[in-house]
Amino acid sequence: MAEKIAVLGAGSWGSILANMLTENGHNVILWSRNEDQVKQLNTNHTNPRYMKDFVYSDKLVATTDMKQAVKDANVILIVIPTKGLREVAQKLNNILTELNQKPLIIHATKGLEQNTYKRPSEMLSEDISPNNREAIVVLSGPSHAEDVAIKDMTAVTAACEDLQSAKKAQKLFSNSYFRVYTNDDVIGAEFGAALKNIIAIGAGAIQGLGYHDNARAALITRGLAEIRRLGVAFGANPMTFIGLSGVGDLVVTATSKNSRNWRAGYQLGQGKKLQDVIDNMGMVIEGVYTTKAAYELSRKRQVQMPITEALYRVLYEGEDIKTAISQLMSRDLTSENE
Repeated sequence: MAEKIAVLGAGSWGSILANMLTENGHNVILWSRNEDQVKQLNTNHTNPRYMKDFVYSDKLVATTDMKQAVKDANVILIVIPTKGLREVAQKLNNILTELNQKPLIIHATKGLEQNTYKRPSEMLSEDISPNNREAIVVLSGPSHAEDVAIKDMTAVTAACEDLQSAKKAQKLFSNSYFRVYTNDDVIGAEFGAALKNIIAIGAGAIQGLGYHDNARAALITRGLAEIRRLGVAFGANPMTFIGLSGVGDLVVTATSKNSRNWRAGYQLGQGKKLQDVIDNMGMVIEGVYTTKAAYELSRKRQVQMPITEALYRVLYEGEDIKTAISQLMSRDLTSENE
C-alpha cells in the first residue's frame, strides 16, 4: 500500500532514498533548507551538488516547508548529519505536536554526538516526544547512494527493538534491487554505522600512502575488532558486527572511492592538511567527528581501540601519519582474540 512519506535531508543519501521510495509507489515529499536545491529538484529533477547527472523521478516533490512535508505523513525518514540532527528533531517535534501526528520515525544518520557520545536514536528519542512517534527504526548497511541510484543490488538492515516496526520499514524500502533485513539490535546497528567511518578514513590514508591490499585487509579486520569491542561494551549483540550494519557497511565504506570518509583519508595520506581536506570535500565527513567521540568514549569505558586512537592523534594532535602507523605496528604482540 502507498504511504505518505516525508524525507528530511536532501543530500546524496536522503535524496536517493526519497527517489527510490517514490519509485516504490509511495507519495514522498523531500525537505531541504536550501531554496535553490528545492527549485532544481522540482524544475529540473536534479540535485547537482550531491548527485551529478542523476535525474530524479518527476513524481518526487521537494519543499523548504517542513510542516508541508510532514503533514499527514505516516512515515518520516530523517537523513541529517549528526551535528544537525537535534535542531531538526526539535523543530519536527514542535510541528508534530501542532499537527497531532504520531508517525513511524526512520533514520539513516551515521555518527555519534560530540561530548554526549549519544547515538542518533538516543538523540531522536530525547527530542521527539513519545506522543509524537510510533517507534524509531535505524536503516543501516552497505549502501552508497551512487550505487542505489543505478539500481545496483543492495542489502541493508532495518533495526528496531519493536520488530513489527522494523518489518514495516522493511516493506516500505524493499524492491527488486534493494533488499532489507530486520534486526532488533539498535545499539549494534548504530555503533557499526558510526565507527566504520573511522576505519574508512584509515583505509583511505594507507592507500594514499602507497600501501596495498595486505595493509588494507589488516586494517579493516582489526578495525572491525575494535568496533565490536566498543559496541559490546554498551550492550550490543556481537553477531550484529558480522552482519550488514557491521562488516558489510565497513567493507563498502573502507574500499570505495564513493565513500567521502575514504576520500578524506586518501587525501590525508597524500599529505594534505585536514582543514584543506574538509574544505575540498564540501560535504560533512562524519568520520572526522566520530573519531573524536569514539576516542573519548573508549577511554571513559577503558576499551582498547588502537586504530581509533592513532587516527585521533593524526586528526586532532597533528601527529605524522607515518609515525602513527609505525607505532601501531610496533605495539606489544598479543593474541588475536584478546
